[in-house]
Amino acid sequence: MKRITIVFLLTAVMLVAVPVSSSGQEADPRPFLGMWALTLDYPDNNAGWLEVSQKEDYLDAELLWRWGSVTPVDYTFVNGNALFLVSGREVVMKRDPQGNPVRVTHPVEWKEITLRGEDMLEGWAYFPEINGLGVEQIRFTGKRIPPVGKAPDLDQVRYGDPVKLFNGKDLDGWRLVDPRSTNGWKVKQGVLVNDPVQPENGPHLNYGNLRTDQTFGDFNLKVEVNVPRGSNSGIYLRGNYEIQVQDSYGKPLDPHNMGALYSRITPEVAAEKPAGEWQQLDITLCQRHLTVILNGTTIIDNQPVKGVTGGALTSDDFSPGPVYLQGDHGKVSYRNIVLTPIRE
Repeated sequence: MKRITIVFLLTAVMLVAVPVSSSGQEADPRPFLGMWALTLDYPDNNAGWLEVSQKEDYLDAELLWRWGSVTPVDYTFVNGNALFLVSGREVVMKRDPQGNPVRVTHPVEWKEITLRGEDMLEGWAYFPEINGLGVEQIRFTGKRIPPVGKAPDLDQVRYGDPVKLFNGKDLDGWRLVDPRSTNGWKVKQGVLVNDPVQPENGPHLNYGNLRTDQTFGDFNLKVEVNVPRGSNSGIYLRGNYEIQVQDSYGKPLDPHNMGALYSRITPEVAAEKPAGEWQQLDITLCQRHLTVILNGTTIIDNQPVKGVTGGALTSDDFSPGPVYLQGDHGKVSYRNIVLTPIRE
């Protein structure tokens, strides 16, 4: 991760604009099509995901870059042996005394990607400074993700012995994902509570996410959660897939609502209870397919999981990982956390 001058930005744009040849032949996008697990050159939060598709007669792409949601790429194109992902936004640089914009710019960021064999890629991401005086350059690599495949027959799944992840007494078996973070987690009357209170005076505190010491493959997870009005948290399966915990009672269906696979799978029906009530989640992750039962209602029914969500510990879809609870957003309480592993 490093900074480069604006000269590099101008050079890069000029290189992109140079045609590969004068023959007018179209570049071949097929080697880039499909899903890719990305590893980004950051010291932490370095997981990403990319899907490139060809829709009728044009290229399209969706991208997850560290945090937040999976978002569409503004423009995707191939030039020679490289794939380019370009996104932009509008920025008001100057306003008149009445607040009306008088100078608006449209900065862009882009990723330049090349293949390393059939199933690996590498690339550079460029994030220009808003003032135009520099560019942040980030290297990343990618590994092709195989197709998700047929949904498993959950009636035929064999389970092992249940594991009680939370003993109701203390944080034994759990630890902060980042030990440098402030710990807002404590046990009160048999309930695991996170209360990330910020001081009235003084620097902002970065509260930590809580993870299990143990790691797991496929499993069923049952947990009860209580989220206050306006608050939210998340339950990460294998440390990579966030089941949203959110006060979304009464809101239209959305992939960011309670029980959703964050930004990826929208619940089929709304089954939330009002804020402040205990709610039951019954979650099954099996062969890269997800089922979520919220308060006795199936809201996600054996749907494919295409890749990690924002805040994932890794971009690896196939290795065991921990259960982790998001603690850096708002107050939340958990109890009766029981995981039952699925046998191979």
